[in-house]
Amino acid sequence: MSSRTDETDANEDPIGYFLDDITYHGKTDRTRAYYERVLRRFESFLQRGARPIGLDGATHRDCMAYVHSLRDQQSESTVATYASYLHRFYAYMNQVGTFDQNPMSLVMEEMDETIDTDPQRREISVPEMRSFVADITHPLERAVVVTLLKTGMRAGELCNLDLRDIQLSESKLAAPDRVRVQLDGRSNSLFVSAKPAVGTVVNGEERSAANKRKRATTIPIDDELATVLEQWLAIRPDPQSSAGPLFTSTSGDWGTRLTPDMVHHIVEQHARDHGWYQDGGGAAANVTPHYFRHFFTTHLRDRTGDRGIVKYLRGDVAQDVIDTYTHEWGDRVRTVYENQIYQIC
Repeated sequence: MSSRTDETDANEDPIGYFLDDITYHGKTDRTRAYYERVLRRFESFLQRGARPIGLDGATHRDCMAYVHSLRDQQSESTVATYASYLHRFYAYMNQVGTFDQNPMSLVMEEMDETIDTDPQRREISVPEMRSFVADITHPLERAVVVTLLKTGMRAGELCNLDLRDIQLSESKLAAPDRVRVQLDGRSNSLFVSAKPAVGTVVNGEERSAANKRKRATTIPIDDELATVLEQWLAIRPDPQSSAGPLFTSTSGDWGTRLTPDMVHHIVEQHARDHGWYQDGGGAAANVTPHYFRHFFTTHLRDRTGDRGIVKYLRGDVAQDVIDTYTHEWGDRVRTVYENQIYQIC
């Protein structure tokens, strides 16, 4: 990112200025792209009006007109999300002194739409998901999807996995000499750290994605996932990073660490082909990497009846609970997981 003189850049390109700042604050490239898409569309809307104006000249009526224009095209939750992006943009630019007011404040007070933080998601059965996975033949794409489905981890956490984070007992490709100490004595398992954040250096490489779990977690690898990972490792390009990323690109930037945007693209492409993704569908309809986390949580919790183990595997629990499950990992976590995890290949 280039250096800037704040006053000049803020006035010449307020959106670019705002996007730079949220990046500096640690927002992901995907979040930045969402904001840019919404803000640029609003900027175009203002330019197409009877009296073309810039972002700094928009009134609350201009903002209301834009929000109203979205209602025939987007779900209520999406309308509310777009409005919240505009509101945050104007609030920030007002706070740093570039704009004199936030025209979205009144609009937000009067809006009926709200962001659905717990949408009623599409319900997909295990046999339906098995059919979805069967259509994915590329070793990288198959490994990405199956890993997400079998572990419930986030896209950024998957991207941050290094070869040292997996232990495959029968593999000659997984580099057992470099495995983490946390995996000693735990064959067929993977370690998800809580440490990586955007811009931090982990295992000698600066990371562009964050792990959002509260606690580090060791997750069992069943035979199905082990087979898929072994098939991927057999054709995995030599990584460009000395950190040895587990998942690397097989197109474009050959051998570079996979990014969350790449993971989202992989999932979206296959979901579209399967009729599980449509523009404007939102979380209630679209299958995304985060949907796989929901699928994992729902189906494994229903099968085990043990919310504690599911929360442990998701990395959502407090340290005392983590300590309990860590101590009983082999007898409890692995046993329950291997007995109850669904088969999707």
